[in-house]
Amino acid sequence: MPDNNKLWYKAPAKKWTEALPFGNGRLGGMVFGKMNEELIQLNEDSIWYGGPMERMNADLPTYLPKIRQLLFAGEVEEAQYLAKMAFTSTPKYAGPYQPLGDLFLWLADHEGDVRDYRRELDLDSGLVTVQYHLNGVDYRREIFSSAVDQVVAVRLTCGVPGGLRLGITLGRRPFENEVTMLGQESLVMNGQCGPDGVRYSALMRVVAEGGGVQKVGDFISVEGADSVTVYLAAATTFRHEDPQQVCAEQVAAAANKGYERVRAAHIADHQALYRRQTFELSGTEADVADDMPTDERLKRVKDGAHDPGLVSLYYQFGRYLLMGCSRPGSLPANLQGIWNDQFKPPWESNYTININLQMNYWPAEVCNLAECHEPLFDLVARLRENGRKTARELYNCGGFVAHHNTNLWADTIMNGINTRAAIWPTGGAWLALHLWEHYRFGGSLEFLAGYAYPALKEAAEFFLDYMVPGPDGRLVTGPSVSPENKYRTRRGNIGYLSMGPSMDTQIIETLFGSCLEAASLLHLDESFAKRLQDALSRLPKPQIGKHGQLLEWLEEYEEPEPGHRHISHLFALHPGELITAEKTPELARAAKRTLERRLDNGGGHTGWSRAWIINFWARLGEADKAYENVHALLRYSTNPNLFDEHPPFQIDGNFGGTAGIAEMLLQSHSGEIRLLPALPAAWPSGRMTGLRARGGMEVDLEWRDGRLVRALLGASRTGVCSIRTGIPLAIECAGETVRAEAAERTLLRFDMRQGHQYVITPQ
Repeated sequence: MPDNNKLWYKAPAKKWTEALPFGNGRLGGMVFGKMNEELIQLNEDSIWYGGPMERMNADLPTYLPKIRQLLFAGEVEEAQYLAKMAFTSTPKYAGPYQPLGDLFLWLADHEGDVRDYRRELDLDSGLVTVQYHLNGVDYRREIFSSAVDQVVAVRLTCGVPGGLRLGITLGRRPFENEVTMLGQESLVMNGQCGPDGVRYSALMRVVAEGGGVQKVGDFISVEGADSVTVYLAAATTFRHEDPQQVCAEQVAAAANKGYERVRAAHIADHQALYRRQTFELSGTEADVADDMPTDERLKRVKDGAHDPGLVSLYYQFGRYLLMGCSRPGSLPANLQGIWNDQFKPPWESNYTININLQMNYWPAEVCNLAECHEPLFDLVARLRENGRKTARELYNCGGFVAHHNTNLWADTIMNGINTRAAIWPTGGAWLALHLWEHYRFGGSLEFLAGYAYPALKEAAEFFLDYMVPGPDGRLVTGPSVSPENKYRTRRGNIGYLSMGPSMDTQIIETLFGSCLEAASLLHLDESFAKRLQDALSRLPKPQIGKHGQLLEWLEEYEEPEPGHRHISHLFALHPGELITAEKTPELARAAKRTLERRLDNGGGHTGWSRAWIINFWARLGEADKAYENVHALLRYSTNPNLFDEHPPFQIDGNFGGTAGIAEMLLQSHSGEIRLLPALPAAWPSGRMTGLRARGGMEVDLEWRDGRLVRALLGASRTGVCSIRTGIPLAIECAGETVRAEAAERTLLRFDMRQGHQYVITPQ
């Protein structure tokens, strides 16, 4: 393994965005690394305020035809006035995601001369450590959350026998309910997240080697110990009827197993995922900052320096975060993954599904963490169930629908009074496409038939019913929005509602095309496929405006905010693939012009938006522009602990940035592999192993002086491999030359067989 897998610091965290994250998908927290008053802030993925609610606005079906009529007639302001009232749900908002609480450790006699302090997150082992030399004694802590044993473990040791004296407790200020002692070594914190919300339990047990343990109030006091281990479990009634009993069993099992075995099992489980990929970069300033603390090397970048090693660390940190907040059996990663310290976090820390939740999962397949995608599929299954009712009762449509936000309860109704975001019925369709992507990477027909195709079909069924013909006969969605953006109406006012915004049409075209391909693979639904083909022929085509840009709406409007953070009308470029430089060059040029105009007007000012821009430039093959935005993401939108800054903290920028770096090095959309398609001059040499490509391939890459040295393709299924290349390539398998056909001037094709590896080198 390369050494560049550690975030480390010379001082404790002073604020939350300096603390270090850990998690097992469901249960995690943030380590501050304070010496005498340690704080470990805790999260559990199902701690949401409030319960499921019936929020249907019964007046919506009555006003829907009128609002559509007004929009077609250009009476946008009147349509928006009615829609604000008729489409806003009752109650207007669902409850937020909240913290579990805090674990406090107060160490006695812990003032004095501190030397050699180091706070570290080892991405390879999944361990957070804090170590320092105080008054002649070495102290060390290890913290991790085990996916194997489902507990947080905190281990304290010191360099002298009997040198540990500390008090330990749990709290949840200001919503602490009850903390109860369970004998001398354990305590439990129980409560409820609102009158209709989940009930939770957090239970910890303290095991000391040497010394004694006793309860004092609602603290556990440890006196004169050689080492101390805290095991903590947490659960809610979202999953368990008796969460305290579940916690007690998990903590007892871990304590009986013993710290060394719990730790070893955690590391083995963690490395089985993490070590699927390695990534090394060199460059003109390589190795300059490798020995610097992470915050100091980030500051160098913020001051204008370039640090290839920090880029590779950032990439692997993104993979670590996805492992930490999305594992099989957990809930999906929300706006903050699982890491949240606020009881009313920004945007409720919801699942925002007009880009943010989807971006969270862009790295899952390509970065070799396909299992981490599964919580999203579980959510889609629950959205389908609720979304059928929403489709039927709100719109009199079949299939399922979900709007721009959802939550713990898989709510599919409009959320909030910001109709510029809420009135958008395309979130469920976009999420369904993630199941299609999982099939394209993995190739399981069982998954396609049992999970992906049913979701795709139900999403498509909704739009076959929901779309209406416009005055020119084209099928359009509406009322809808181009997420969160606005335009200037004919009267000079602000408009946001429209019929047939470009993003809707692009998602629907991608959805219908995916359904058709899936139905063909499964030999299903010929009559349904005919309906899809007929509808596809009636969708609006992309249009180019007076500036050479792609139009965001059916008409060309003046844009009050030309640098808007959402660039929704480029969905067809990424993550879609309706626009490519080779197959649709005119549209690719228009996409490039769209990006230039957004950036010229201040776009990319939020972390996740900047991350999306990296992916756009990578798809266009604009290597140095993609890198400029990687650099800008680190300079302007990254916290000292490498968390993305919207502002405030949102984790989607981490995941989008990680995916964008991968997209610069390997692409596999539109049925073609591209090796190093957007390799910038700043990364002249490097190596990446373990990338995944659509079509069932795992890819290792090595390059030097800006040129491919060697690629290794491992085939997990039999098929045809197509490589888009600007240079002649030689292909070998088991020492034998593989015959490749030049399908086009820059396109090579060869037959690949399951279980075989193919070595690709420049001729």
